[in-house]
Amino acid sequence: MRNYPIITMVLIILGAFCVRAQDPDGDALVVEAKDKMRQAAAFFRERVAVQGGYLWRYSADLARREGEGKATATLAWVQPPGTPAVGLIFLEVYEKTGDSYYLEAAVETALALVKGQLQSGGWDYRIEFDPKKRQGYAYRSDARTEGHNVTTLDDDTTQATLRCLIRVDRALAFQDAAIHEAALYGLESLLKAQYPNGAWPQRYSEFPDPDNYPVKKADYPESWSRTYEKHDYTEYYTLNDNTLADTIALMFLADEIYPDDRYRASAIKGGDFILLAQMPEPQPAWAQQYDFDMHPAWARKFEPPAITGGESQGVLRLLLDLHERTGYRRYLDSAGRALEYLKASHLPDGNLARFYELKTNTPLYFTKAYELTYSDADVPTHYSFVSQFDPDAIERDYREARDGTPEPPPDSNPAPSVTPPSAERVQEVIDALDARGAWVERGKLRYHGEEDPIEEVVDTATFIRHMDLLASFIKEMKK
Repeated sequence: MRNYPIITMVLIILGAFCVRAQDPDGDALVVEAKDKMRQAAAFFRERVAVQGGYLWRYSADLARREGEGKATATLAWVQPPGTPAVGLIFLEVYEKTGDSYYLEAAVETALALVKGQLQSGGWDYRIEFDPKKRQGYAYRSDARTEGHNVTTLDDDTTQATLRCLIRVDRALAFQDAAIHEAALYGLESLLKAQYPNGAWPQRYSEFPDPDNYPVKKADYPESWSRTYEKHDYTEYYTLNDNTLADTIALMFLADEIYPDDRYRASAIKGGDFILLAQMPEPQPAWAQQYDFDMHPAWARKFEPPAITGGESQGVLRLLLDLHERTGYRRYLDSAGRALEYLKASHLPDGNLARFYELKTNTPLYFTKAYELTYSDADVPTHYSFVSQFDPDAIERDYREARDGTPEPPPDSNPAPSVTPPSAERVQEVIDALDARGAWVERGKLRYHGEEDPIEEVVDTATFIRHMDLLASFIKEMKK
């Protein structure tokens, strides 16, 4: 044993005591949370993943699996809460805890996404890892130019993937060549896929020739078919499922991370498409998608040419965000007109119809036989034909932005306090973990049919939610 002077020994002991008193690792629940979180992550990485990729849901024994449909053991899903969502939660856990194990996990997942990038620059809903089946896809990492090559922006698929890649790229100080190159290639493809008016399609495999797409303002068609028109709508100018909002947000994020002014310019150009797409009176809101004449158009058999009460609310939020990011008054002016229209269009229960007939503003619905009707008595159950509406919250934010409410002086504007998860809730999440490190819950595999016997599942969305809760608890306890 080394000999120390007595005063030195006293200081060492006191120092150790003080560190232990201040170190959240000394708290038994924090230590347990860290241990269980690592166990859960290891289970997902080692038992659930396929080459770093993930699906949506698994049977408790992992024998059956699915994304938005049945899946094989060589398939990963891209739409959230699939692979990029898992990669992002690993990254966020790393940022909250400083544990490099989770950065390693995020990199592993990012590299799985790189293997799914298509020559068109983006991603399909799924990534196939079976060598034979991969031959049917134009995957860049395989240097294949033949096969399925359709980038989809639907359901936040390509956008979520690029959010994951560029955030991991930044965390690695841009030193991983494969991740860095895939991120920039994907962003470049989105710049090329943007139409001259600022819109993006729902899907693409080729880039538009600007001369073929003149910039126009939205208007009502002289007439429109009340029966479903079977045509390819995926190239249309699309707001459906927040496609445009997700892509604009991605471009603003890219602008924060990379020194390329084109990303911010692209985001603003996308915002200006919203102004072009706002319908004239008497319905100054938005349709889900527009044809190349800037008329509302059919998409799926239950999505007619109409003003939408659903996506229009998302557009309002997007306009407020654009105003906050740019200071441009034109976005507020557009939001004000739309807000007044939506407030005047609510249903008796205060909500909004998903669809309003062009010009008449009569709510539209479908029967279970997919016939267009004005009655909501026989609607299909797989799709929401009524949208929740909270005008007070939107109007409050709009008026604050419009009136230019000044920020309080810095001394009187402290950072908002964050309430950490309760110890009781953290303990519940910890106790729910099984011996393998899995959060198993009651549930069904949705795409395996009503007769499927599975009653317990491992749900990726639950994994993400619980990992975030434990990481947030550890971060707050550090403070």
